[in-house]
Amino acid sequence: MRRLIAVFALVSSAVLLVGCAPAPTPTATPDVTEPEYCARMVTNSGGLDDRSFNQSTWEGLQEAATKYNIDTDAIVSTAETDLAPNVSQAVATGCQFVLTVGFELADATLAEATKNPDVHFAIVDEFVDAPNVKPIVFDTAQASFLAGYLAAGVTKTGKVGTFGGGNQPPVTLFMDGFVDGVAMYNDKHETTVEVLGWNKDTQDGSFTGDFEDVNKGKSLTQTLIDQGADIILPVAGQVGQGAAAAAIENPGVSIIWVDSDGYVTLPAQFQSVVLTSVLKNTSAAVVETIGADLEGSFDNEAFVGTLKNGGVEIADFHDQSALVSAELVDELEQIRAAIIAGIITVTGPSSPQ
Repeated sequence: MRRLIAVFALVSSAVLLVGCAPAPTPTATPDVTEPEYCARMVTNSGGLDDRSFNQSTWEGLQEAATKYNIDTDAIVSTAETDLAPNVSQAVATGCQFVLTVGFELADATLAEATKNPDVHFAIVDEFVDAPNVKPIVFDTAQASFLAGYLAAGVTKTGKVGTFGGGNQPPVTLFMDGFVDGVAMYNDKHETTVEVLGWNKDTQDGSFTGDFEDVNKGKSLTQTLIDQGADIILPVAGQVGQGAAAAAIENPGVSIIWVDSDGYVTLPAQFQSVVLTSVLKNTSAAVVETIGADLEGSFDNEAFVGTLKNGGVEIADFHDQSALVSAELVDELEQIRAAIIAGIITVTGPSSPQ
């Protein structure tokens, strides 16, 4: 009996001790927050500093980073084999928005967009049909029409030229508009200015075959100069710098740059040969697209840059302003207004719909 009483007392003491132990401190529940917004860009094989649409797209992404305080970065492609892996890498970062540049990235963009329906994509200069991909394209033929009219009004030889990096719609659209602008000048002024390097009817002409080899651009430009052209429109990314180099070596020859203002983006040594540039306001389109995504209003309807919405334009004449008469400036303004009003319709096989 004494043993039972002792055991009972021991058990009772243990229970009492347990009952008097302090309650455990509750574990704090961590705050659950949404991940910060980030965007990644993938260049085409022309690289980031192509003085063309990769560069202007990156400038737009940097502007969006400052305006919206978001995290941005670029993944640079240097060869065709980089393209698909780089888009996959961009998606793997976990960012909500992936921006790709150029027709070369269309297939990779579509593939990753299909596999990742919760990621929003945009692609510059190409149409990709998917619910989570927004095309950012430009009706550059409208601005090139003005450039062609200008070239026809400035040429001293009666011949102007153009060439492309490859026979693809974003390239040939510039060339179509250029040819049509020259044709309108000829009709209005009863002149016979000839365009070398592109036939709009057959959709065939002169191409370097890539967008990187500057020497090819210089060689092809020299061929056009030897045939009499004194104004050249290269539509070939950084290859166009070869056209500027050839123009420097041939007094009286000028170039018309594309995508960005060549007077600003090209090395200073080439400023004197830049007549104007056919501009694509890629930066503003990128900022607008990301802003819409942040607001929750992203859609897959194509953004089409035009003269009317400021998406395309021609640049100032800079050092060559003296070559452009006041009368020609007035005519260009009238044509711009007519295109915006729909009185003049600039179309071609590659025109964005």
